[in-house]
Amino acid sequence: MTHATRTLTRSPSSTPSRRSRPEWLAPAGLIALTLIPMTAGSARLAELAGGAEVTASNSRFFEAPVPVVIHIVASTLYLLVGALQFAPSLRRRRWHRRAGRVLAPAGLASAASGMWMAVFYDLPAHSDLSLMLMRLVLGSVMAFGIVYAVVSILRGDVRTHSAWMTRAYAIGLGAGTQVLTVLPWVVLVGEPSAAVYTVLMGAGWAINLAVAEVVIRRRRTRTTGPVRTAAEHAPAGAARLS
Repeated sequence: MTHATRTLTRSPSSTPSRRSRPEWLAPAGLIALTLIPMTAGSARLAELAGGAEVTASNSRFFEAPVPVVIHIVASTLYLLVGALQFAPSLRRRRWHRRAGRVLAPAGLASAASGMWMAVFYDLPAHSDLSLMLMRLVLGSVMAFGIVYAVVSILRGDVRTHSAWMTRAYAIGLGAGTQVLTVLPWVVLVGEPSAAVYTVLMGAGWAINLAVAEVVIRRRRTRTTGPVRTAAEHAPAGAARLS
């Protein structure tokens, strides 16, 4: 038997196993990107629960702990479960739709609490008004994206739903990418000024949104013909989140 014949007669069961590995690269990478901010959030929760010493840098959290607790819990849930939504095999199952019902409120809680903290907490020494305004703008876009995505899927517009959920997730993931933009500066140059810190933070969000647009464009190039509806994506007309 020649090599070509052996290739053609090879069991098809081997093909899915090779294909199943790459599809989890994106979710795994997204989860890895959130590990540092999630660890910092867990440390903050432990600090609040354990009655740590109140200092100038953490006094705002002790004075109003509810918003930061909501933000940490909601953001962690949103980022972890949201990362799994990028696995194609899960998007073809009911899990994707059920998880979306958790993700939407978690994402809105994350955005709302983040904006509340930006406005009502005292600004840290390395932050300024421009960074606060940036947080408000992006938090508003994140909340809008989630709401618009939910409205779109209820109308059966899967493409619009998928695009705006991806953009909203990219904004929510900003804290992970900002570690990669801020930390090298701190290590190589030292503590950044307020202006530099704002630029570095903005760069993290910009990178995420740029990648999100690439992902959205690639999805669209794989879709031919008219806009696909939820009924065309799921059996028995059941809408699935994308």
